Amino acid sequence: MNFLLDNLALMGAGIGAGIAALGAGVGIGKIGGSAVESIARQPQESGKIQTAMLIAAAFIEGVALFSVVVCLLIYAKGNA
Repeated sequence: MNFLLDNLALMGAGIGAGIAALGAGVGIGKIGGSAVESIARQPQESGKIQTAMLIAAAFIEGVALFSVVVCLLIYAKGNA
């Protein structure tokens, strides 16, 4: 029975980490696409747009990393 729970914890952690990575990829892709559109419309504001884009991408990466760590902690607790 414990073997089954360990495998379920591992599978859940893997799926959760995958979903977090997928969400981060989609979010950063949308930010990049919107930034390129904005720069094409207003090239004189490209510096401000790029700065805002990089800050937003960094926050998304931080949240994705945090969620992967939470998934690993869930797995570790399932193995304890």
